[in-house]
Amino acid sequence: METRIQFRIDEETKRLAQLRAEHQGRTLSDACRELAERLADEQRKEMSHDHWLATQVNAAFAKLESGQSSFIDHESANKQMNAFKRKLQDQG
Repeated sequence: METRIQFRIDEETKRLAQLRAEHQGRTLSDACRELAERLADEQRKEMSHDHWLATQVNAAFAKLESGQSSFIDHESANKQMNAFKRKLQDQG
């Protein structure tokens, strides 16, 4: 189902926007539709990422609560990360 969106802009803005859209081979309505679709896609991506992140956090807490987690000190974590980075650089 499609819906109609209405908004108000001044005549000069509308005229200039129509000229720009025409130069691009489309209508102002097409340009507004494309903008709305692009914004919706960005929102879908953000919502998908938020869902993924929540899933990862919940999995981490579940692992912690089940006793399957192990902790390392900051210095050890930095050493492991630096070794990992070097390995990646050597492969590249």
